[in-house]
Amino acid sequence: GSFFMNPIVSRAKYESLASQYDTMPHYVIDDDHVKIPAGWMIDQCGWKGQSLGRAGVHDKQALVLVNRGGATGAEIVALCETIRKDVKAKFGIDIHPEVNIV
Repeated sequence: GSFFMNPIVSRAKYESLASQYDTMPHYVIDDDHVKIPAGWMIDQCGWKGQSLGRAGVHDKQALVLVNRGGATGAEIVALCETIRKDVKAKFGIDIHPEVNIV
């Protein structure tokens, strides 16, 4: 399943991003809020199919993190945090894990 939740942003934030990324998928929530697919943003950051150590992002679905063989929990968390940092830097949006990290 999905590792990250799709963020809901203000309409103003969406419109600002849409002016830069005309093909950005989105889902209108209400007059003031829009949902942007986290997988699309992760893909735009170049993570689809990439790895950080033994943890990686699935090559067909950027919302799925995979263990390439022997990855530790710490490696998965490091990948998660690196992706979150890159999405924040590029889009100004915080994405959050859908999974529970214990």
